[in-house]
Amino acid sequence: MDDISFLDVSAVLGLFAASLLTLNILLGMLLATAYKRTAIYKKLPAKIKKLSINDIHNWTAYVALSLVVLHIVFLLLNTATKFRIVDALFPINAPHQKLEVALGTVALYALITAIITTQKPIRKKMGFRLWKNIHLISYGTALLFVIHGILLDPELKDRPVDWLDGEKLVPEFCGIILIVAVIVRWRYHVKVKK
Repeated sequence: MDDISFLDVSAVLGLFAASLLTLNILLGMLLATAYKRTAIYKKLPAKIKKLSINDIHNWTAYVALSLVVLHIVFLLLNTATKFRIVDALFPINAPHQKLEVALGTVALYALITAIITTQKPIRKKMGFRLWKNIHLISYGTALLFVIHGILLDPELKDRPVDWLDGEKLVPEFCGIILIVAVIVRWRYHVKVKK
């Protein structure tokens, strides 16, 4: 595989991770509601009702984290970018787009934090309220990975953003979906509080 191919694979893995994280956040929002009492849920086929939304939510997080790690590994395999492991984990001296890389790095750490604190023994020790407050960082994580995907030059040549580039449409679409979902979720929250 030549250097360009490693960079292409890294970019595609990042796009899949962003898409899966978007699905994961949507499932998390669904879990935070009384979705099983809705008319739509009651009309679903029994096979779909048997699916565990919680298990799917957890597994999408694990797979997304794996994709993010592979995204970084393939970036590091590309010798032309001059990225080192330290640049990916602490991008203070990253060779390209420090701020954009930093947004992705912080999103990675937030994702790891959300996954670790969701493990049953840790969650039990923390208690529900503390766990819930920490788990709410997922909204910030979504913002970070969407901005990271939109602003980062896919060829790492520090070019300006091409808003209509095919690789930008995925994080842009994820961002739109998440904005709409947050608005719907907020309206649901306000309605339930009344």
